[in-house]
Amino acid sequence: MRLWSLHPKYLDPLGLVALWREALLAQAVLADRTQGYRRHPQLDRFRAQAEPLAALGAYLLAVSAEALARGYTFDQGKIISAVPDEASLPVTAGQLAHEWRHLMGKLEKRAPRLHACHLAVTAPECHPLFFIVPGEVAPWERLTSGV
Repeated sequence: MRLWSLHPKYLDPLGLVALWREALLAQAVLADRTQGYRRHPQLDRFRAQAEPLAALGAYLLAVSAEALARGYTFDQGKIISAVPDEASLPVTAGQLAHEWRHLMGKLEKRAPRLHACHLAVTAPECHPLFFIVPGEVAPWERLTSGV
């Protein structure tokens, strides 16, 4: 499961659809509608919110908005709860930089043209739900070599 802190505009079509599906899965976990992924570390930042489902719903709304801007239709009726434009979560600059490197590695293999376009990006934007704060990679991130 990867719930990107990066703005969904950077994702290729496959990545955007995968993000939507994974965020819906995360929503099911938070709503106790599935047994899998209950301890997934990327859910920690949503669980820490006063209204975890509303925060994740706001996350999903932004993903859906990006899909709509591209001419796709994601069913917003699948979002259980959302408080658009009210929830705002911090993401560290280190986490954003880590995710950018990770995404660029994926795009280099999966979408070389998009990767080439993104090479000019020096300060990637975060997902609209987040705001950037100083700091290192988040403690919930699973770091692997080469990423």
